[in-house]
Parts: sequence; structure tokens; C-alpha cells
Amino acid sequence: MRAIRALRAGGPEVLELADLPEAPPSPGTVLVEVAAAGVNFIDTYRRSGTYPMPYPHVVGSEGAGTVTAVGAEVEGLAVGDRVAWVDGTAGSYAEQVELAARHAVPVPHAVTLEQAAAVMLQGLTAHYLVDSTFPVTAGQRLLVHAGAGGVGLLLTQLAVARGAVVVTTVSTEEKAALSRAAGASHVIRYDQLRDLTEELPVRVREHVGGVETVFDGVGAATFDGSLASLVPRGGLALFGGSSGQVDPVDPQRLARAGSVFLTRPTLAHHVATRAELLHRAAAVFDAMLRGSLEVRVGATLPLAEAAEAHRLLEGRGSTGKVLLVP
Repeated sequence: MRAIRALRAGGPEVLELADLPEAPPSPGTVLVEVAAAGVNFIDTYRRSGTYPMPYPHVVGSEGAGTVTAVGAEVEGLAVGDRVAWVDGTAGSYAEQVELAARHAVPVPHAVTLEQAAAVMLQGLTAHYLVDSTFPVTAGQRLLVHAGAGGVGLLLTQLAVARGAVVVTTVSTEEKAALSRAAGASHVIRYDQLRDLTEELPVRVREHVGGVETVFDGVGAATFDGSLASLVPRGGLALFGGSSGQVDPVDPQRLARAGSVFLTRPTLAHHVATRAELLHRAAAVFDAMLRGSLEVRVGATLPLAEAAEAHRLLEGRGSTGKVLLVP
């Protein structure tokens, strides 16, 4: 079985294509032939050592495929079932994964395995942000950073479907067009701002007079501007750090910004039970099937080109989702 391993903490160059032995599924798990694996920033954090991991390890935490063997004590799953997963296994960049049965999400027949692999992490993230972190309602004014990224496009669509007014930031005119097509009312080119911290809040106020909610997955580069764009008692959800991690924050800054709220949510705490995992996945798949959520795959690369996929993601050279296919 071929798989991509991170040999040590470091850049994309530490990724290696290796031949690993196959084994039967353990009790409570299933073996899955991988159709596609999603490439995510969390993979780069684990590869680089930002998030502690053992080395070497097989990279990846998201994908979709077909069950080929079922371990003991597994109920409700059978050989031939189409399933998707997110963070249920460390090792999705592979031809085959051993997946804990409790993490296997059934994929509707009208959804392709590539679409399912592309939507699990980012779609469930977008869902918990608009549904649970800061529940979005009609008329709510939002700022979404990286509006043409994988989460940004999905988040914008889900928020607009709830009647929100969405302002996004992007870095190119191509990405601006994609963000507008997803439903953004206003798009700000942050590459055209000399001082993001000072100018972003001004541009946001010009468009919508400030926002009640900011969804920020960029982190260090945008955090100060995000905080300054909020109206009093607004909320900032810092759900990622693609530009780097945010320095420790003095709570008094939240008071000075207008008694605003700050949270650092993660997906794991929003799919902590199988019932919640299945609920969120069903909501996302249903939106796809109804046509209110389009999943954009920006690049599909062979498994052996995992290092290039990481460079593409970290260099912000992609729009939508990056997939690896065995």
C-alpha cells in the first residue's frame, strides 16, 4: 500500500511516498479504499510541528472511499459502502485507511466520493460556525476572510442562505469573482491595502457600517483588523491560522473594542458525538443536493505530489479544495 509520510517536522520536502504493509481491520474499524483525500491546513500544521505529532506519520485526516473489509464488533457498515470521514484517522494520504467505524459517514448516492472528500472538514467547519459558534440569522452582517478559499466559499454560501450580508476579503480579482459568485455582497482586495489593520475596518464600515460577526481562518495577518471591524458586542471566531498563529491577547483589548467576544473553536468539539457528526454531515449533504451549496475543487493532484499540494495550499495558490487521488 502506498502512503505519504512526514519523516520529521519541517517543510513540504519532508513528505515521502512509502510502501507500507497492509493489515486486516482491527475490532471496531473498517478498511477503506481511498478514492480521494482532502488537503487541509491542519495537515501542514502537523507536518511542520506546529501541532505536535509522532514522526514518521502518515499525513491526512479527511477523505472518502469504499469499505473493503469490516472488523469485528462493527454494526451498520458493510463491504461496498461509500463513506467519508474527517479526523477519524491520521493517515488519509494513502491508498487504504483503517477507519474507526464511529467516524465513518455514509455518503448519499447522488454525491460523488470526490465531492464528499472535498466537503467534510471545510463543510462541517462552515456549518458549525454559522449554526453553533455565532448562529447566523437574516440581516446579520458578517466579515469572512479568505472568501475564495475552501472554507470561505462554503461559509459564504451557508450564511447567505440564512439571509446574512457577507463581506469577504480576497487577494486577486479572480478570487473576488469567485467570492461574489458564492453570494458575497462586498469583496475587499486586501492585497490593495497598504495597512490591513488600519484600512480594513474603514473599508468594512464604508460597505456595511461594521459587522456583528467575523469568521477569521487567516490568523496573524488579519486578527487586528478583524477585531477593529466589529461593532460593539460583536463576535470574532478565530478558527484557523493560515498566515500564522495569533499572539496571546490581553482581555482588556476586547473591552476597548466594544465588549466584543472572542472564541477559538475547533471542529473536534463540534462533532464530539457520532450523532452530532451525522447531523452536521447530513445538513451539508442536504444543502449540496438542494443546490444551495456548491463544492469547488480547485486542484486534484496524484498522491505522489503531496508536497506540491502543500506548497499550493500554503502559498495560497488555490481556490476551493485541493484533493489527492491515489
